[in-house]
Amino acid sequence: MQEIKAKIDAAASLGELEAVRLELFGKKGIITQLFAELKSAAPEQKKELAVSANEKRDYFSELIATKKASLEAAEQKEAMKNEAIDVTLFNENVSCGALHPVMETMDKIIDYFIAQNFSVESGPLIEDDFHNFEALNLPKYHPARDMQDTFYLNDGRLLRTHTSGVQIRTMEKFKAPPVRMIAPGAVFRRDMDLTHTPMFHQVEGLVVEQGDRVSFANLKYVLEEFLRYMFGDVKVRFRPSFFPFTEPSTEVDISCIFCHGEGCRVCKQTGWLEVLGSGVVDPNVFKAVGWKNVSGYAFGLGVERFAMLLHGIPDLRSLFEGDIRLLEQFK
Repeated sequence: MQEIKAKIDAAASLGELEAVRLELFGKKGIITQLFAELKSAAPEQKKELAVSANEKRDYFSELIATKKASLEAAEQKEAMKNEAIDVTLFNENVSCGALHPVMETMDKIIDYFIAQNFSVESGPLIEDDFHNFEALNLPKYHPARDMQDTFYLNDGRLLRTHTSGVQIRTMEKFKAPPVRMIAPGAVFRRDMDLTHTPMFHQVEGLVVEQGDRVSFANLKYVLEEFLRYMFGDVKVRFRPSFFPFTEPSTEVDISCIFCHGEGCRVCKQTGWLEVLGSGVVDPNVFKAVGWKNVSGYAFGLGVERFAMLLHGIPDLRSLFEGDIRLLEQFK
């Protein structure tokens, strides 16, 4: 038994200690055999042998437990020593993160409209046909639906193609004017090229008042001030266009911020850059939510488009590739 005790004392690792434990308490271990011998011992010897076996079992169990605790403490100490970090060491190559250019641009847009007393509203990413299309004057089989390649789900719902559905949900929530809101968020379309990705971000705006208090002149003033806030001293022009949910509808351009209106590759020699769409809300949209005798205007913009213009990024896809070389420029 002194030999076993010496092995326990000499064990240098938990593995070696486990080997000694099995030598004692395994199926064919020394202590195990002592208890097995009790079955064949003479009755007058059983008590004495049982006392001896129990004493040896308890003795070696305590020795092993004490040694195991000691080895575990030593291993933990060694691990902490190996993993220790000297926090006083100086490292001039510390890298820090920054807001993604798309989120930075969206925050700038939201800050402006909050300052103009617009509320910020949100809605579900998975929409139903009514809120995404029908309530926005896009009934089934309307040809304008082809303008938006939609991701449909098996249950008939869809990934929203614009945040305009939030305008409908906001009017349903408020029940009556006034409404003065923007709806920033992600939208989804089946498109992928230099200027389109399957997921991108929009900010939609809506203002509604009772009666005829809101006109195209109000829309024109708000957007001109907003675009100068975003791009500096630029010219703004409104071109007739078509959107099912506004009438009249306009595309809004700014003078090219790269060539200052003289004509370049970015603006295709026109001197103008298209930045957003807008218009006076079509009466059918108000009819869909049961509102009468009201007037309003709406507008919508692509956040990535603004980010690309502000930072001179040529390929929209690079905003979502996670290339650290691009993102490091925005520290």
